[in-house]
Amino acid sequence: MKQSATLAAQLADAARIVARVAAGKSLSEEIGRVSEMDSRSALIDLTHGTLRRYGRVQSIVERLSRRARPDAPVEALLWCALYALASARHAEHTVVDEAVKACGLIERWPAKGYVNALLRAFLRQRSTLEAQLAVEPRAAHQHPDWWIELVRAAYPSAWQEVLAAGNTHPPMALRVNQRRVAVDAYAARLALQGIAVRRVGAEGLLVERPLPIERLPGFAAGEVSVQDAGAQRAAHCLDLHAGQRVLDACAAPGGKSGHLLELADVALTALEIDASRAARIAPNLQRLGLSAEIKVADASRPGDWWDGRPFDRILADVPCSASGIARRHPDVKWLRRAADVPAFAERQRAILAGLWRVLAPGGKLLYATCSVFPQENDAVIEAFIAAEPAALRLPAADGAPPQWLPDDEHDGFYYALIAKRA
Repeated sequence: MKQSATLAAQLADAARIVARVAAGKSLSEEIGRVSEMDSRSALIDLTHGTLRRYGRVQSIVERLSRRARPDAPVEALLWCALYALASARHAEHTVVDEAVKACGLIERWPAKGYVNALLRAFLRQRSTLEAQLAVEPRAAHQHPDWWIELVRAAYPSAWQEVLAAGNTHPPMALRVNQRRVAVDAYAARLALQGIAVRRVGAEGLLVERPLPIERLPGFAAGEVSVQDAGAQRAAHCLDLHAGQRVLDACAAPGGKSGHLLELADVALTALEIDASRAARIAPNLQRLGLSAEIKVADASRPGDWWDGRPFDRILADVPCSASGIARRHPDVKWLRRAADVPAFAERQRAILAGLWRVLAPGGKLLYATCSVFPQENDAVIEAFIAAEPAALRLPAADGAPPQWLPDDEHDGFYYALIAKRA
């Protein structure tokens, strides 16, 4: 009985959050308001699982509903209940009954009959619906139609794999702070605690089964950070040397800044336009026993923040569509529109132009995105190289291609290294 009551409350809470996300709110911010860890864990499963099934749950409700469009909280409740049915963590009749009870918890008592009827219709017609959804792109690939077309055009031989990866649970990778502990030694400590990992990259460990950071030995002491293996590639691409002046533009929350400082004794400036996000950089660096000069300003307007001394290395981790990390932030598929991609590209060009002014002759700039859309990646870089005589594109130090697509080891990232001719 207690479990049933808990499921109804979880469905109601998840529906409220999903409805707000569908209206334009950030999923991470909404989840961040939940303080109890038990409730937080259940909500993450229900909300993220529902939103990863972006097109599927919508299509099911649209096909079965006799209403033009249900009330937003009721619609979100149905989406969450459909995910709960697909997860098979509860008996089907339990999910239906608890979804009906959840109507009262979200103060939509008249919708009880409608919710009950639609969910039971889904269970009766499941086989027929599955066949119909299989040929509907939005439902089959669980992404917006415009997103599907961009990926299909960019990766004609791998587009289905890229989309499928965006619907999976993301891998959990650790970055060992080798200033404090060796990678193999830390892996051995994890093994003693029954935490299975394998090496990935120079400082990385891929966790077999994701776990809360509280279970990571030495986390509070700065011995390890959680950072995707694809994101860990950035610091190694910059060819760092002790004593260099280094700029991490668009630096919050400071993950890549920390990695740069772990690798070399450089003078780092961390730049971030958003003051609230910039406030997270210092605590993250302090945990690692590191520090940087932190500035709150627009990277595209160096006149507002630059002291006139050029930087030897610049990491331009520019804002983007986040299409390469959609599985970590499934609300991205709700919030993005096709028009956002060219808008991001325009902003990226402005940041690149601004940062180029503060790069020293002979210096190197690494352009980075967590996008798989070429319009934000190769298109931006190729146009910049063509227009800037002093720009020389270099191969990555690891010999890997600029674009990494999401897979079972890492998310989707793009890196382009550019040297400024002396």
